[in-house]
Amino acid sequence: MDAAGKDGAIRHVMSGINPQGCEVFSFKQPSAEELEHDFLWRTTCRLPERGRIGIFNRSYYEEVLVVRVHPELLRSQGIPEELRDDKSSGEERYRSIAGMERHLYRTEPERSKFSSIFLATSSESDSSNASMSFDKNWKFSLADIHERKYWKQYMKAYELCLSATSTRHAPWYIVPADDKENARLIVSGIVLEALNELKMAYPKTTEKRRAELLSIRKQLAK
Repeated sequence: MDAAGKDGAIRHVMSGINPQGCEVFSFKQPSAEELEHDFLWRTTCRLPERGRIGIFNRSYYEEVLVVRVHPELLRSQGIPEELRDDKSSGEERYRSIAGMERHLYRTEPERSKFSSIFLATSSESDSSNASMSFDKNWKFSLADIHERKYWKQYMKAYELCLSATSTRHAPWYIVPADDKENARLIVSGIVLEALNELKMAYPKTTEKRRAELLSIRKQLAK
């Protein structure tokens, strides 16, 4: 599950983008400060400003996946006991996610375009990639081995999440990632389609401003 090549896909697909206009945020296990807020807080703080591209490597979707497989984690999030059921780790959070994305799209649709990409690997490919990570001394721990025991539960959690949160303005794209080169090509196509739909263009100038610029050019030439 963690060997689908998210980091490599981001590096490859965005390699031609000016880094001054692109930000990548990787979200790990929530910190003590983040757990003092609602589950959407830490990603909301990292939303890109106008004119920039923001990429989330993991996001608030983790909070409807891991806690569904391990509901006991809700205890550390300060959630009252009576709310630690499927609605807290599932349906209610799905509604919160959909509502937040709908709000962002509604308030500034001309600049907002959400595309969530899920790099899906088979269990066999995931095992092979994990072995390669171990051989290359990449980060790997016993916790990763432990989580692999819950493969079927995670796949069910992904299925429920994708079905509940994929919308017209914030669609999910499921990309087969066993073949990394092909996966990166597909992701590139998704990103290009999203950018083209924004219909971006350089701002048009006025005749008055054009005359001013010509005058400035003449003065510089002197």
